[in-house]
Amino acid sequence: MKMGNETIVGEVAKNPLGYAPIPGLIKKFAVPSIISLLVSAAYNITDQIFIGQVVGMLGNAATNVAFPLTTLTAALAQLIGVGAASNFNIAMGSEKQDDAEKFVGTGITLFSICGILLMGIVFLFKTPLLMLCGATDNVFPYAELYLSITAIGIPFFLFTQAGSQLIRADGSPSYFLMCNATGAVLNVFLDWLFMFVFHWGIQGAAAATVTGQVVSFLMCVRYFPRFKAFKIRFSSLRVRFKYVLAIARLGTSNCINHSIMMVVNIVMNNTLTHYGALATYGSDIPLAVAGVIAKLNSILIAFSVGIAQGCQPILGFNMGAKNYGRVKGTYKTALVATIAISVPAFLAFQLFPRPIISIFGVGDELYFEFAERYLRIFMFMVCIYGIQPLSVNYFSGTGNARQGIMLSLSRQGFFLLPLLIVLPMIFGLNGVLYAGPVADGLACALSVLLVSLNFKKLTVIEKKGI
Repeated sequence: MKMGNETIVGEVAKNPLGYAPIPGLIKKFAVPSIISLLVSAAYNITDQIFIGQVVGMLGNAATNVAFPLTTLTAALAQLIGVGAASNFNIAMGSEKQDDAEKFVGTGITLFSICGILLMGIVFLFKTPLLMLCGATDNVFPYAELYLSITAIGIPFFLFTQAGSQLIRADGSPSYFLMCNATGAVLNVFLDWLFMFVFHWGIQGAAAATVTGQVVSFLMCVRYFPRFKAFKIRFSSLRVRFKYVLAIARLGTSNCINHSIMMVVNIVMNNTLTHYGALATYGSDIPLAVAGVIAKLNSILIAFSVGIAQGCQPILGFNMGAKNYGRVKGTYKTALVATIAISVPAFLAFQLFPRPIISIFGVGDELYFEFAERYLRIFMFMVCIYGIQPLSVNYFSGTGNARQGIMLSLSRQGFFLLPLLIVLPMIFGLNGVLYAGPVADGLACALSVLLVSLNFKKLTVIEKKGI
């Protein structure tokens, strides 16, 4: 069997990642990944809907204030989970099973320790963290109640999110989907039970979230003794500095992307409250609206990042096996899918903003007026939103950490963060709205440029037969 000018031998001939049709492989890995991310987003979205209906606008604002800490947890999960999974796939593609085993073991130990440490930090510095994240006097009591409970779930959430990367890389995307789906379905039921039956208010939503996270964690832990590629030995769980560095190298770009999202969320919250107080909307309305839009955005992130993550095993294996044509073909196929999914979202946001916002609770006319404008303007470039995360995962999956890190920093760090500071100085509260589409357009342009240059490099290598 031929692939370009090279004969597929060894592990490549045995593994479908090296020869199966690319669209089918992307579908196999991306669909469960998308559903899993949607399930993860459902934790926050369900809380937002129930809290908005029961507590109201201040409850929506409270979850927005606590959201940066959820993003921080996800950033650590991406750092370790994606880094370990990428190295595992590359090592398996290069037929280095001993290294692959140590990457998996080191990753498991790292994300177990990090979850416990982060939980302790949040509890120790809860009040200053909430104030840093933009809590106003009206919002702080609700945010404190919510975070006091959800912080308990940090170790379980981090382990599940990072562990799911390894489970997917091991060729079991359906299992990690089941882990997250079970917890999410339970969360929805408990949200209804705790808030509408027991009348626990915002504490009920937090308790439902943590319970779902614990259940998902237990299911995730259950998988590793049955790992497909090899039996994970206890000795492999020892943390080795060499493997920690390699994991950090390939996971940093994804981690930076989430970390910058957290910083942007904090800056945006504080900018909205400051300039909102100078406008007719006040401080609380913009803060609540931003929370709702962030949850809507998590749905789009689930699709775009899910497709990108679904490509990671294909990209990593074929890069290790030097099947460069399949590497490029995987990216191109995923790009078409990403754009196709984004178009309906754009139309929905432009045509039906009020019905969408209404799902997340009640508010006065001033609240809905600002929410409609925010959704239409800030999310205007949603059609091309998925190109940047796809490109980030392309570089991470193929071992090009430097380009991945640059792209991770692009939309949020290089573009959106400065725009959130500069544009409001010129346009006031509207400046926050304009910052979103401008940053999306610039990040897309940079992504296309870097990937095009990398494609040319791979073509040269392919022709030389390296």
